[in-house]
Amino acid sequence: MIEKIYAINDVVNGIVWGPYMIALLVGTGIYLTIRLNFIQVRNFSYIIKNTLGKAFVKENLEEGEISSGQAGFSAIAAVVGTGNIAGVATAIALGGPGAVFWMWVAAFFGMATKMSEITLGIQYREKRPTGYVGGPMYYLEKGVKQKWMAKFFAFMVIVVYFIIGAVVDTNTICLSIQEQWGITPVISGVVLAGATGIVIFGGIQKIGEVCEKLTPFMGGLYIFAGLTVLVLNASKVPEAFSLIFKSAFAPTPAAGGFAGATIAQAMTMGTARGLFSNEAGMGSSPILHTSARVKHPVEEGIWGVTEVFFDTVVICTITALTIILSGQWNTGASGVALTMRSFSTALGSGVGAVIVLVSAILFGYSCLITVNYYCEISGRYLFGDKSVMPIRFLWVIFIVIGSLGGLEFVWDLADTANGLMAIPNLIALLVLSSQVVKLKKGYFIKEHLNHE
Repeated sequence: MIEKIYAINDVVNGIVWGPYMIALLVGTGIYLTIRLNFIQVRNFSYIIKNTLGKAFVKENLEEGEISSGQAGFSAIAAVVGTGNIAGVATAIALGGPGAVFWMWVAAFFGMATKMSEITLGIQYREKRPTGYVGGPMYYLEKGVKQKWMAKFFAFMVIVVYFIIGAVVDTNTICLSIQEQWGITPVISGVVLAGATGIVIFGGIQKIGEVCEKLTPFMGGLYIFAGLTVLVLNASKVPEAFSLIFKSAFAPTPAAGGFAGATIAQAMTMGTARGLFSNEAGMGSSPILHTSARVKHPVEEGIWGVTEVFFDTVVICTITALTIILSGQWNTGASGVALTMRSFSTALGSGVGAVIVLVSAILFGYSCLITVNYYCEISGRYLFGDKSVMPIRFLWVIFIVIGSLGGLEFVWDLADTANGLMAIPNLIALLVLSSQVVKLKKGYFIKEHLNHE
């Protein structure tokens, strides 16, 4: 029976992540990048200044609201997760170093995609007594006028994040702890479930407060460790980049424990893991951002560029270069074990493994306390406010279940669910792209940036 489920998922995964999906995902990003006049390049300094530069500005918030900075840090906490540690490693283990290049390509165009979806999320959000609610289900219903697509998206959000969040993140954390300290995964799972429950039962404002402090710390720790690896191996860095670019446009032959990879494999693995990591095009981030207090949709939308840049261009690249520089990428190891071994090789078994372990725990935990909110808002859309508490309780239970899962099938299932969730959102972004362009132009004129 299990083998049959695996086989069915493989078939669906092959369709969902076939050439048409890659074309839709990357093509949407290219189309939006052109229509938004390459905002991620032309206005990059303005975006960083007005996102991270204002992230700690305090505001007088009403019930159910969080500041723009808290929303941004919460969204970054949601995307900077196990995909940055285990996902990148899996992409390289299966697609070769060339997968990293396609991850960058997807991220570059994904910046425009995520900026657009957050902008639309704010534009179509609704004010409720308990605060704002929003996300692709609202712009699918009110903007695209397709309620069935809105309901499908909301349903898939719940499916996706119970798999990716509660199961995959927990699985990665528990395997990391077992790899380093030999602790039984279920014990770690129970502890994680308790620590997560303490935060999520406090609602979005509690989540925002925790992420405002947690995100800069966990990101800074991992970046510092990665930069240390690059400095210690500075002479080999050009060679690592050369291998990435060469492998992106030519098959990577089998070597050691590496089975070899075609260009198509590198492209598919890089794009899929890139989406899994930064979530551009999936429509998840708008759900968190719609709780932010802002005066204009684009004011919050530009956080999308910052999120993808920080997640993929910075964090994922650090992971990828460490794996390649360490020489561990072709040993046959995969997932978090590969990343831990790579950092251990580069920094020493004691320091390297502990840094990856701490980062995996923090990255995974940050996801566990944030992406549950995606399921809450989707549950509210489908079933009303009465669904919130059951979702919170189920979330805690699924964290424990996630500690028992197997890595390979869980990642495959996550890829399939990711693709199914992204399709209606990408269609909505294409249909409503003119609104995004209009909102962007109006905002930039107001900000005296109409020189473009």
